[in-house]
Amino acid sequence: MTIRTLEALFDAFRDLGATHTFCKRLAENDNSKQQIYLGGSLDALNMLPFGEVASDASAKRPNMKAPLKLLWLDEAGRTAPASGAQLILYPDYPEVRLSGFLRGCARAPAAFLQPVPRERRKFDNAPDGRILFLANHPDRHLIAFLAPAGSAIAEEFENQAMRWRPRQRGVFLDIPLQGNDARSALLARLREIHAAGWHASRRLNAQRVAQPYIARNGAGYTLEALFGIVPNSKAQPDFLGWELKACGSDRITLMTPEPDSGFYGKHGAEEFVRKFGHQAGGDTLYFTGLHRVGELCRATGQTLAVRGFDIASGKIVDVGGGVYLIAPNGSESAGWSFSRLLEHWGRKHAAAAYVPYEKEAAGARYRYLSPASLGEGTEFVRFLRALVDGAVAFDPGSKVVDASTKKSKVKARSQFRIGKRRLRQLYERFTDEPLDPTNS
Repeated sequence: MTIRTLEALFDAFRDLGATHTFCKRLAENDNSKQQIYLGGSLDALNMLPFGEVASDASAKRPNMKAPLKLLWLDEAGRTAPASGAQLILYPDYPEVRLSGFLRGCARAPAAFLQPVPRERRKFDNAPDGRILFLANHPDRHLIAFLAPAGSAIAEEFENQAMRWRPRQRGVFLDIPLQGNDARSALLARLREIHAAGWHASRRLNAQRVAQPYIARNGAGYTLEALFGIVPNSKAQPDFLGWELKACGSDRITLMTPEPDSGFYGKHGAEEFVRKFGHQAGGDTLYFTGLHRVGELCRATGQTLAVRGFDIASGKIVDVGGGVYLIAPNGSESAGWSFSRLLEHWGRKHAAAAYVPYEKEAAGARYRYLSPASLGEGTEFVRFLRALVDGAVAFDPGSKVVDASTKKSKVKARSQFRIGKRRLRQLYERFTDEPLDPTNS
């Protein structure tokens, strides 16, 4: 294979299993020394498949870093990994940059990504003709290709982009590679599921075979099964970049990250519930109660706090900060670092479908109702703002069963939840999409 045309490039991406590509017009300051600028907010993290986030408060500019699995594609159709690729988040600006994208990769287009001496700069940091393509693969890696300025692919792209009018997402142009865009494919499948009426509760096993499922959380598993999704604990979207959420009440669970600091982070869920929980009949200990920032929770005597975030500027001012539960004695009973929360939020909430359902009064069947609500375009700062103003609350459901016996069992459930009517403040675009054929 020789990649000399835009069609050949997109065919190569498809053959490698990519679903869509992000394109960025590079400027002279997008280079191996100054890194590649990916956006003036943290929303770039919602588009790219990054790894575990780590904070570095000791750096000259405190930042957060996340590894990125990136493979360069050359004109011969061969790929090779760049072992040092990572995203660097500078919350004080805020901005995200791509770094280490040439390291360890002989096939990377290093000659076209060198810094330009100041005296030779021509474009005053406007686009200089180079086009960077980043193709997203479902296995959470990126395939990169650089079209040099003046190349046939770069010129063809500029001509085609005028006709395509691709969706702008921050500094990127988003181009689907697999026919219909993911949003259209999602709605088409939801309309089929809605039209089919009642669905027996089920979940898929590892072999993708449907199994009867009768637990209370069957609505979510059933919806996933209808999309062909095998349940897993990976913090990543469910369907073509979309997170699916079945909604049976006004309170919607956004994410369930376990604390990584405080007493909980040090001793674990069971010891936390034993120390701070309460008994409510039988031999079960519970830690439950609605916790909002700055408000005392009567059920637990604890208060939720956010440290290191300035709501006025919308910036993280301390990368070592986070969200904390404060016990009556002032200690941190549980804490979630910004890096932990950012990792969960950035992977799962770039695009989310909230699908209402009802459960059959007798039996284990569900039907999914119209309209479905689609949220698109979010960033971590929106989540933090919603926490501070009380829209998002920590609403745990952790318990220790048979607590007084040697066979005690712990169920950890650290939930951040929001009322359905306030969902739209988390997204740039939030629409109600009818699923009935006459209204679609």
